[in-house]
This record gives sequence, C-alpha cells and structure tokens, in this order.
Amino acid sequence: MVALAKKRAAGGELPRHIAVIMDGNGRWARNQGLPRQAGHQAGIKPVRAMVEQCAQRGVEVLSLFAFSSENWRRPRDEINGLMSLFVEALNREVAELDANGIRLRFIGQIDSLGRQLADAISAAEARTRNNLRMQLVLAVAYGGRWDVAQAVRKLAKEIAAGNMRPEQIDEASIAGALTTGALPDVDLLIRSGGERRISNFLLWDLAYTELYFSDVLWPDFSVENLDEALRYYASRQRRFGRTGDQVEVDSC
Repeated sequence: MVALAKKRAAGGELPRHIAVIMDGNGRWARNQGLPRQAGHQAGIKPVRAMVEQCAQRGVEVLSLFAFSSENWRRPRDEINGLMSLFVEALNREVAELDANGIRLRFIGQIDSLGRQLADAISAAEARTRNNLRMQLVLAVAYGGRWDVAQAVRKLAKEIAAGNMRPEQIDEASIAGALTTGALPDVDLLIRSGGERRISNFLLWDLAYTELYFSDVLWPDFSVENLDEALRYYASRQRRFGRTGDQVEVDSC
C-alpha cells in the first residue's frame, strides 16, 4: 500500500531521490537592489517549502546543494554571512524537522566549516538520526570530484591494509565508499536560476538522473515550479540502457 501511495506524483511516478541546486540568490538580491546576503536569507523560504512538499508527497531523500567546495572562492564577507546563516537556520529549524520525522544528514568537508557550525551539524544529525519519514541531505563544502577522490583513498587504504585486492574494486565498492553510499541514486535533479550545468554536484550519483533546469531564481521557486519539475519527470521514459519497447513491456 505504501508503494502504491508513493507511485504517482503530478500524473506519474514519484522520484525516490530528488537533488536540488539552489541557484540564483545573488542575482535575485541584485535585481532587488539588495546585498547578496539578503538573497541567501530569502532563499530559506523555498527550502522550507521544498522540504515540506517532498515529505508530504512521499519522497524518500531530498538532497540540497547548500555550499560547494568552489564557493570558498567567494568574498570573505559573503562566506562569513553564509556560515552564520547556516548556524542560525540549523538552530531554528532542527526542532521542527525532528518533530516532522525528517532525518538530517550532511555531506562534505565538514571539518573545514569551523567549530561552531560543525558542532551544530553534529547535534542536528544526532537529534534526528532515528527519524524515518524522509532524509534531508545537505551538501556543505561539498564537491563531486572530492567525494570520488576520498572514496578512492578509502579503498586504497583497505588494499594497503590487506583487507581487499585491487581486482575487487568495482562500481558497488566505489559507490559504497562515497559519502552518499547509503542513499539511492538521484532520480531527478532540479536546478533553479537558469544555468544548464551540474556544477560538480553528486557526480557519481547523477549517472542516470533526469535533469530539470528552471529559469526561476531560487528565492522565487514555488510549489508550482516543483509541480512542473515533477510533471517533467513523469513524462520521461527511464530506460537505463534498455529499449523503449522493453520498458513498456516491463511496466505492463
């Protein structure tokens, strides 16, 4: 019954795992004649709506690209403002997320974020680790290439320790060594802000993902925009190397 309840969204199958690149905060602020930090602050509202909607619809995993490893190149005052915003948002939102059965997970180079934010992240993960309704994955100081590199180092250590042989390395072992190893592959990637690229996000996990690009800047991203993305996903025939005829036969 649960599987049937989750099967349909906007007229078709519901993605198990949705990933979002939340782009356009800075341009939104500039268009409003406001500092960039105001755009980041305004971007919190659509995050709340996205989490609420995905949880209500039965999505299993929602991954949000909050801060990339390349974002460290931004002006120091913007980085400091973002870090403060992360801490404030975590402290303010974690109780409600916990009450609604949302498990918080963070991926990325957490030890590079500073003690205050790292402690807030650890506390939020501990508080929500037993929640089962939906996993909310926040990628902070994260890069897809970094994730693959750390996975390779992890496997190399296992080989050096004599726990595995080089010929045992396969797709499953690499996937298991990634920070996303326990998660299903991404079914749908949504990117706001008009850019048409994946910007080093979840490179391994996006191998067969449906890509949806929206021109809407993130602070203006609405439930209707999410519905559009889900309708697009529902319209896609996901073949995974098979022919369309094979997929149609299997779905009967």
